[in-house]
Amino acid sequence: MRTGVVAQKVGMTRLFTDGGEHVPVTVLRLAECQVVAHRSKDKDGYVALQLGSSSRRAGNMSKADRGYFAKAKVEPKRKLAEFRVDEAGLIPVGAEITADHFIEGQFVDVCGISVGKGFAGGMKRWNFRGLRASHGVSISHRSIGSTGGRQDPGKTFKNKKMAGHMGSDRVTTLNLKVAKIDVARGLIMVEGAVPGSKGGWITVRDAVKKKLPKEAAKPGKFRLAESAEAPAPEAAAEKEGA
Repeated sequence: MRTGVVAQKVGMTRLFTDGGEHVPVTVLRLAECQVVAHRSKDKDGYVALQLGSSSRRAGNMSKADRGYFAKAKVEPKRKLAEFRVDEAGLIPVGAEITADHFIEGQFVDVCGISVGKGFAGGMKRWNFRGLRASHGVSISHRSIGSTGGRQDPGKTFKNKKMAGHMGSDRVTTLNLKVAKIDVARGLIMVEGAVPGSKGGWITVRDAVKKKLPKEAAKPGKFRLAESAEAPAPEAAAEKEGA
């Protein structure tokens, strides 16, 4: 199992195929995505990598947070995320994951926070039909109608679809195809829409419902920093052969 990456949503554009067809893509940027820490089976009960993305001013952080990044010899990061991996999928602390961690044509799963729309009514939030727009309904055309029974049960059950806060939810989109990779600029372009607004943080990892291509590097494509730990012999051999 390979690790994923933490990316920042840049926006949408389109690519043209050799046949002249345009493909809408979402551009994701890797902003200095580095390994910050390891989670081990003995100490934490599971194996995972903690990744950080985008530099952050040390003056805007607490002393404890500054010490945490100083211990890992990594610049302070704005966004942190963990990815479960197996023992063979560990990457040295301080290593920077590059955009060619994924290959063109493979499928990925993306996760982000959807755009918040504030307080919304039942018609916008749940696609209710509303009441009849005729005489006698007065100004209640967009109301949701009754929400409970009569004397029995005499209440509105929990989780009833009603007006309320819409958006700002954690949304996962499965099986998006990687259309193009730009390693020099650290860009990953995936076909279709990705949840979240421009500038939002997105986690990208190999699709769980699709087979990983044989060409994908294991444990991944990364660039070792000067302060990074020496990789394990197995990981170093696989990285050279990737």
